[in-house]
Amino acid sequence: MAAMPNETRRGHGGPDNSGRLGGPLLFAGTAMMLSGPLSILMGASGIAEDNLFAASQYAYRFDLTAWGWIHIFVGLALVIAGLGVVSNKSWGRGAGLVAAGISLITQFMFVPYYPLWAIPVMTLDVLIIFALTRFRVGDNGGT
Repeated sequence: MAAMPNETRRGHGGPDNSGRLGGPLLFAGTAMMLSGPLSILMGASGIAEDNLFAASQYAYRFDLTAWGWIHIFVGLALVIAGLGVVSNKSWGRGAGLVAAGISLITQFMFVPYYPLWAIPVMTLDVLIIFALTRFRVGDNGGT
């Protein structure tokens, strides 16, 4: 029987319904599980009031302990969302987008404290958001 023009064979641009995780989603989940623990470690340093951080007066100035708790909560959200994405849960992508977006905003606000840390983590957050938004309906993240 001849294939209809709107049908595609598996492996040739059609959706992959095998339950396997494709490239962009696998990258996003793995990157969140990397970025999350890094944020948790940054938060622990902030709570310990490490002398690594120094910032002059600026609009988003918080106590280091407050920044520490913010980074810990964001890091935990990233790890949980990353696990959701990697285990192909339906809520994983949405939670990942929210967690990565909040992480991006908090890292931007944290730049005056430690730019050598915040800017690379912001880059990672942008890549996570990009990878999560490449997902197509009916596709498991494959390209």
